Amino acid sequence: MKTFDLIKKLVSVPAVGGEEEKIMSMLKDILSSYGKVETDAVNNVICTFGEGYHILLDAHIDEIGLTVTSVSGDGFLKVAACGGVDKRMLLGSEVTVWGNEVLNGIISTLPPHLQKASDEKKVPEISDVSVDIGLDKEAAERLVPLGSKITFKRQFTQLLNNQISSNCLDDRAGVASLILALDALKKLPIKVTVLLSTQEELGTRGAKTGPYGRAADEAIAVDVSFGYTPGCDKDESGEIGKGAMIGISPVLNKSICDGLIEAAKENNIKYQLEVMNGRTGTNADVISISESGIRCGLISIPLKYMHSPVEVVDINDIESVSDLIVAYAKRKAGAENA
Repeated sequence: MKTFDLIKKLVSVPAVGGEEEKIMSMLKDILSSYGKVETDAVNNVICTFGEGYHILLDAHIDEIGLTVTSVSGDGFLKVAACGGVDKRMLLGSEVTVWGNEVLNGIISTLPPHLQKASDEKKVPEISDVSVDIGLDKEAAERLVPLGSKITFKRQFTQLLNNQISSNCLDDRAGVASLILALDALKKLPIKVTVLLSTQEELGTRGAKTGPYGRAADEAIAVDVSFGYTPGCDKDESGEIGKGAMIGISPVLNKSICDGLIEAAKENNIKYQLEVMNGRTGTNADVISISESGIRCGLISIPLKYMHSPVEVVDINDIESVSDLIVAYAKRKAGAENA
């Protein structure tokens, strides 16, 4: 499947933390031709194949969203955050309510004519937000049980210069890069475990449990990181279209970081470095201390407008990450089997 089509397919399915069943089903179908596929108690999807030196590859499948907490007397839904929702993005946004039926909704907003001067500078608390689904209280309660999840409306837009925009590219872009690598990885004399983990946005929960009992020799986490836009610090951002971001941090294994850099150089794969002075804010933080410790590296895809309805990535960067994983695995397989 072409990269464009794969990403479009992956972002079409909702997976707010704790309710990943729809994408689990899709991923099990995709992975079934590569190896043994299983799921665990926290909805991680795990595929294992091959023999020999064992590399675990991780990307998270969950996304941010909202949870319905109550229905007001006039039928509006009240909500709480599920993950790191940017409150600035909410007012006037189109959303999808995943209740007993799939419903369209709008997050209510006052017209500028009715706002006070001070309202222009206020960012609402999520507890003050209301979702309009066009129903009265009785109908809303019947169709939307408390605890139902809400996501930004699914959208997928092709931009210029191989860029695409969608919600939940964090981290479906990373999932796509792993899937794209599987055909080549399947041919190598190594063992691979693909961990498509859940609830990263709720505290890296799936990655805390997923590696247990796998006996991986090392791991690589794949996520997104900050792509430069006006207002960003260039020293703390990657550049869209400039390739995979190889993480360097005290919590990451230096030999893996060095190996990724060498693999990129040897294979003319575009890459850039992301230097962090401590935690990475990704699943790598918890994978590296799983069980008695797992040597772990991190590759990220530069992404603009993180945790918004219009996240943007470059398809070429996703493919660079996939190519780098394969090149690194070939290099590792050669060293281990020398």
